[in-house]
Amino acid sequence: MYIYEDIIKRLKSSKVKFVLVGGIAVNLLGSLRSTADMDILVEMSDKNLTNLFGLLRKEGYRIKQPIKPEQLLNETTRGELINEKNLKAINFYKNNTLSEVDVIIDSPVSFQQAIKNALLIKVGQISFPVISFDDLIRMKSVTGRYIDKLDIEALKNIKKLRGHR
Repeated sequence: MYIYEDIIKRLKSSKVKFVLVGGIAVNLLGSLRSTADMDILVEMSDKNLTNLFGLLRKEGYRIKQPIKPEQLLNETTRGELINEKNLKAINFYKNNTLSEVDVIIDSPVSFQQAIKNALLIKVGQISFPVISFDDLIRMKSVTGRYIDKLDIEALKNIKKLRGHR
């Protein structure tokens, strides 16, 4: 998490609308799990995506896929990338660092639903939205990955222990 504190601060100060999802969210919800990247679900408006891509570029992040981030501003093009190329996320990385940010573009949980149900978690001096147990379980249930099955089991157990419904 600590490697990503600066980028989370910058996302907030740039008014990027996001919810933290993925492995770091699993950690913040109470499960120990190793992860190398930070996954975010964002509002897909032109303004929000433009702010996000500008911020990442300014911070030295580069896109891994052979596309231009601006292609995602066009909803039709975004749909084609999702349907024809099976693109689920765009990976941004920083040279010579371990810092990677995955922007989820195809999710069974919409940003609007995720932000509505999000938990506000404080780490150090930063508060930010983290996806809810149920929404994260729903996201992970469609991947078919073994690690996600383990995450689902852990999240269900933690949720039960904490008395969440």
